[in-house]
Amino acid sequence: MLILLDADHSREQLAVVVARVESLGYKAHVIPGATGTAVGITGNSGALDPRDFEVLGGVKQAIPVTKPYKLAGRDFQHADTVVQIAPGLAIGAGRFIVMAGPCAVESREQTLRIARSVKAAGAHVLRGGAFKPRTTPYAFQGLGEEGLKILAEARAETGLPVVTEAIDPASLELVYKYADIVQIGARSMQNFSLLREAGKLDKPVLLKRGLSATVDEWLQSAEYLLAEGNQRIILCERGIRTFSSHTRNTLDLNAVPVVQKLSHLPVMVDPSHGTGLRDKVVPLARAAAAVGAHGVIIEVHDRPEEALCDGPQAMPPEDFAALVETLRRMGGVLGYTL
Repeated sequence: MLILLDADHSREQLAVVVARVESLGYKAHVIPGATGTAVGITGNSGALDPRDFEVLGGVKQAIPVTKPYKLAGRDFQHADTVVQIAPGLAIGAGRFIVMAGPCAVESREQTLRIARSVKAAGAHVLRGGAFKPRTTPYAFQGLGEEGLKILAEARAETGLPVVTEAIDPASLELVYKYADIVQIGARSMQNFSLLREAGKLDKPVLLKRGLSATVDEWLQSAEYLLAEGNQRIILCERGIRTFSSHTRNTLDLNAVPVVQKLSHLPVMVDPSHGTGLRDKVVPLARAAAAVGAHGVIIEVHDRPEEALCDGPQAMPPEDFAALVETLRRMGGVLGYTL
C-alpha cells in the first residue's frame, strides 16, 4: 500500500503514520517526492484496508499496490534510479556503461593483460570471475580469494572498478572485501538467503536474470535486495532457456523495455552469455544499446582458445575495441554518452 500525505502535512503527522504502520507489524518506507511525501508499506501478506490510514491526520489517500515487487516497481518510486559505482561513474545517468574482462581469472598475467586492453579500448568496469558456479563439478571453479586479489591488483593498475560474482555467504564476504560491485549470477537469482545477505551490503549489486526466470520473478528477486535496505541494484538480462538451439541461450531484449516500464532500476545486457558465440556478441550489443539498455557486460580474452571458461563467447581485444567505438558512435544518435 502507498499512503499519500497532504502537501502541508506536519512532521508529527508523518511520524504518526509511520508508527501506525509499524504497530501493525509492517515496514514503513518514507518516500519524499517533488510533489509531496508518501509512505510505502511492505511486509504485509494480504490486502490492507485503506480506511485504517485515511482516518489519520495529514493523509490524503491510501492506494493499494497489488504488485509483489513494491520497492522494485514504479508504484513506490516513479523516477529512474541512478546507481553510483565509483566517483564520477554511475549507471542510469545517461551514460552507456561498458563492463568487460575475462569470464574467469585464470592467472595474474592473463588478468592484467586483459584489464589493460579493455581499459585502453574504453571499458568503464573490469569483470572477471574468481568463483565460478559451473554446470559440471569437474570444470574450472575459479581461483577464489587468490583471484580476487588479482582483480584488486588490476584495479589498482588500471583504475577500473571491479565486478565479480559471489555464490554463497562465504564468498560474498570475500567479494565485498575486494570488489566494487557484487554480482549475483543467473544460477543464484533465487538463492534467497544469499539475496538477503547481499541486500545488507553498502555496495552495488548486479543481479542477473535466472536461466528460466520470468520478468516478474527477476523483479521479485530484486525486491529481496531492496527490502534489506540496499538501493544500489542493477539488473542484467543475460539470456534465458528456450527451445532454440542455435545459440547457447536466447537473449531476451524484449525484457529491457518491459522492465523499464515496470521498474525504476537500471538494466544492463550480457550478450556474451546471451548467445555463447563471439560472432553474435557484436550485433546483440548494438541491439542492446538501440533498445535502451543502460550498458553491456562483455567477455574479452586475448587467447580464447586457451580460456578455462567460456572461450567460444569471448571476444579478442581488437574486436572489443571496435565494438566500443561503434557503441560510442551510436550514442550520437541515441542520445547517450560513453
